[in-house]
Amino acid sequence: MFLLDTCALLWLASGDRALSKAAREAIAAPNAPLYVSAISAFEIGIKERRGALALPLAADRWYVRALAHHGVEEIAVDSAIALRSTRLPPLHADPCDRIIVATALRDHLAVLTPDALIRRYPGVTTLW
Repeated sequence: MFLLDTCALLWLASGDRALSKAAREAIAAPNAPLYVSAISAFEIGIKERRGALALPLAADRWYVRALAHHGVEEIAVDSAIALRSTRLPPLHADPCDRIIVATALRDHLAVLTPDALIRRYPGVTTLW
């Protein structure tokens, strides 16, 4: 079971070869559940709004279609995840990454991410 970080979701949906071979193999494995934190929708929307991300559709439509097309299930950000993210070591200043880490820890998911800082959180399993 894998939790895609935001860039992994973007690369999966665009077919970008930036996804590592190990990540592509994990995603392609039969019956390998894929998840994404709802915070990724927020991050994608913010990046699109600032002009830092170009999408073929508005972010809200793109996000829903990307998840449906790739069979990715969204995990909501609830108070348990939000509070757990505040108790993590101060490795990231980015609250989106902290939410992704807290989600992975709570739900015992490996994070598909190229982010070296995420790999440094105690107890987090990553693949890249």
